[in-house]
Amino acid sequence: MNACDIHGRDLKTLEQAVFAVVPLGSFEYHGPHSPLGTDIVLAEGFANVIDPSLGGAVFPTIPYTACPGKTNKYKGTIPIRPIIIQEYLIDITMGIIEQGIKKIILLNAHDGNMGVSRTVAEYVTGKHTDASFLLINWWQMVDINAAAEIGFEGTKGRGHGGPYEMSAVKAFRPDLVRVNADDEEFKEVPPLSSYPYILVEGTPKAWDGYTGLIQQTSYEKGKKIVEKATANMNELIKNWLEN
Repeated sequence: MNACDIHGRDLKTLEQAVFAVVPLGSFEYHGPHSPLGTDIVLAEGFANVIDPSLGGAVFPTIPYTACPGKTNKYKGTIPIRPIIIQEYLIDITMGIIEQGIKKIILLNAHDGNMGVSRTVAEYVTGKHTDASFLLINWWQMVDINAAAEIGFEGTKGRGHGGPYEMSAVKAFRPDLVRVNADDEEFKEVPPLSSYPYILVEGTPKAWDGYTGLIQQTSYEKGKKIVEKATANMNELIKNWLEN
């Protein structure tokens, strides 16, 4: 159900929701080929393909958030301070719990929301020990080694404004992504290690507000990504609810 559509006289319907979904986006430059609302489209898109039989209530997407220094310098990005989004998200999730919904999914489409999501979830569950949060980053719902199966050649496609992300946007809104033949492409930088790590740089290599071999962006690849991510996401949510 869409929480915005619930009438005041029907609040019991909202109280009966098994879980709440809070989509997390951003308003941020993703390159000349991509919409500023890329992360909003993806957050809303994936929220709306959650299996309705699971009993969730989808709340409004958060459009503004903290953005990294590497995109702050590009016009089009509207960042807010990290402390603001943290306090804002605490109030939103506490408000949802006050409605009687104790299970909350933070469905994220923006890398910069990952840290704040964890911080907020840890804080709120400390205040409400019967609450449970599931933090989902949509792009992690597809195996990173599935690139060739999806159709990418010589690249995994991952990266801000890259062909993986923008193909997914095309699957939801094919009208919004426009890659021109002369748009610059960037080869992937070899990883520093095979182990997980986080590298934060103000100006990364192979970067101009976006990255990747964007000429490989396509609607067909996007459909495969969204289908795989949706199936895996719904399975994850089902397992969370059952356990």
